[in-house]
Amino acid sequence: MSSNADLETRRAAALARGVGVQTQNFAVSAENATVTDADGRELIDFAAGIAVVNTGHRHPKVIEAVKAQLDAFTHTCHQVIPYEPYVRLAERLNEKVPGDFDKKSIFVTTGAESVENAIKIARAYTGRNAVIAFSGGFHGRTFMTMTLTGKVAPYKAGFGAMMPDVFHVPFPNALHGVSTEDSFAAMESLFKTDLDPTRLAAVIFEPVQGEGGFNPAPHDFVKRLRAFCDEHGIVMIADEVQTGFARTGTLFAMDAYDVAADVTTMAKGLGGGLPIAAVTGRAEIMDAANPGGLGGTYGGNPLGIAAGNAVLDVIEEEDLCSRANELGSRLKQRLEAIRANMPEIAEIRGPGFMVAVELMSDGKPDAALTQRIRVEALNRGLLLLTCGVYGNVIRFLAPITIPDDQMAKALDILEEAMTAAKEG
Repeated sequence: MSSNADLETRRAAALARGVGVQTQNFAVSAENATVTDADGRELIDFAAGIAVVNTGHRHPKVIEAVKAQLDAFTHTCHQVIPYEPYVRLAERLNEKVPGDFDKKSIFVTTGAESVENAIKIARAYTGRNAVIAFSGGFHGRTFMTMTLTGKVAPYKAGFGAMMPDVFHVPFPNALHGVSTEDSFAAMESLFKTDLDPTRLAAVIFEPVQGEGGFNPAPHDFVKRLRAFCDEHGIVMIADEVQTGFARTGTLFAMDAYDVAADVTTMAKGLGGGLPIAAVTGRAEIMDAANPGGLGGTYGGNPLGIAAGNAVLDVIEEEDLCSRANELGSRLKQRLEAIRANMPEIAEIRGPGFMVAVELMSDGKPDAALTQRIRVEALNRGLLLLTCGVYGNVIRFLAPITIPDDQMAKALDILEEAMTAAKEG
């Protein structure tokens, strides 16, 4: 078997430079919260494929469901020959996605596709073009979704002109001095200088920004946004691609708010490791597109659909929402203890088990310290991810199914890594 070093040499020669890779540990197997690399080294996975395997790597129920589907059929294209599990998963999402109204769903393959289709649906429904998104938001790497994304490097740099009729306003972030009032003041300024609100088809936001630094949307912000959309007939889109499926301690992050979005996008955790994404929303909005206007050859692939149905079963049967809250509380307590000797921890935040720490030195974002912590943790066997507009946030995304003893070991490694990085 090839070593990590051998594989890295091959990767560098074969793959385009634009596919960034954070580690040189090549996975050969994975189980729940453990990944084994090509050198036989075990890593505790606090990335979960970026919030994909919330139910753990290779959850037995997910594997069983996919194997059963493999024995039946792997592809027909639902638009050509439909199949019942697709309908059943749509029915379940229509019931579970927040909002006390009739809903309909579609399935696609990636989170970016789900966002693209949400914008298409909103435009078809309203007959308008413009979209508002927020600074720090991440929505994907296709042309529309990277236009919506509120971060230039590395997502927009070098790719030329973005899509028209997309506008950004600041997202609330108390640590960096941006309040809900500031966000809406910026929106009002936008309407005075650049955009007639009657041209707005949609406003899209993440209830908890993912790549932007795990910044939760304040409740007053979401409530005001809902009222604004209602006033102007705008479709409110909640991007729950990273927040969905028990990660935040509720099935969807919007479950924690007292208002609902019109349309919800989702992917990542829905498939438990298989590619599947969905858009669910008000029935009358979802029906705005003409037949054939939505879909895709692989959209709602039978294997992804089987995994999605199994994931919903696992979340319910194992009460993973409660488990996420328990693990998140334990993580925050340990981080607070570390903070007593590490004033560089400027903030500990995030709902459920979608937790992050932001690191600052002398009042300024400290990306160098953040990277040292990530490397020190990796050297000790703990895989961490960084994020944030300034690259100074560590996000914690372990599978919600991680065993207690492994969680305890991970927290010990984390403390060691943070101490070593500070001293280094």
